[in-house]
Amino acid sequence: MNSIRSFLWKPSPEEQKRKCNTLIRSNTRKLDRDIQNLKLLESKTKNFIVQGNKRAQKNPSQQKQAAHETRVFAKELIRVRKQNARLATSKAQLHSVQMQVNEAFSVRKIEGSLKASTGIMKDVNTLVKLPELSGTMRELSQELVKAGIIEEMVGDSLPDEELMEGEDEEAEAEVEKVLGEVLRDKHPKAQEPDQVIPEPAQPAQAQVEEEEEEDQEELDQMRGRLEALKS
Repeated sequence: MNSIRSFLWKPSPEEQKRKCNTLIRSNTRKLDRDIQNLKLLESKTKNFIVQGNKRAQKNPSQQKQAAHETRVFAKELIRVRKQNARLATSKAQLHSVQMQVNEAFSVRKIEGSLKASTGIMKDVNTLVKLPELSGTMRELSQELVKAGIIEEMVGDSLPDEELMEGEDEEAEAEVEKVLGEVLRDKHPKAQEPDQVIPEPAQPAQAQVEEEEEEDQEELDQMRGRLEALKS
């Protein structure tokens, strides 16, 4: 009778394994979607840099402002690429967790018992603090605790601030490299030092004001699009 009650109310190892794999696959799909969205954001941010550079060439009086804007977009591009790299690393860790979990269940099937894995616990603990996966990874960790694969987690992960430490300084060091990379092929002349740009003919004052208004409107649109992509 006890064995029947245990069978009815407690999931079997195969059921536990299936549920763990379902959660892992769900997290993997989430990471794939986020990585794809970041690739789209990277492409659009590159276009914003190119547009800003074109604006500077079109209207030399706006060069200083356009240069500032392209640097802002370059920093955003660096941030996007680093986030993409973090998600790719997390996806690899998640795949490692899946392999170790399946191996643990296989050992349990052969030996009839499980030993808590510190390796899985370390990877899961790292993935739990990832904002994109926090909720579902906590659910996965609870299932792994129930199955005896890991011990109950104690929330000793590094704070998010430490993950971001040094990014601003590194971005400042990389911004020129990124601008050179994005603008080199499309605008090689923009990268040549000491290039003398001939003075354009002075248009009428009304035309200057009209062009400046158009440029400002275009810049505001670029800012709005980038903020929408970041949200």
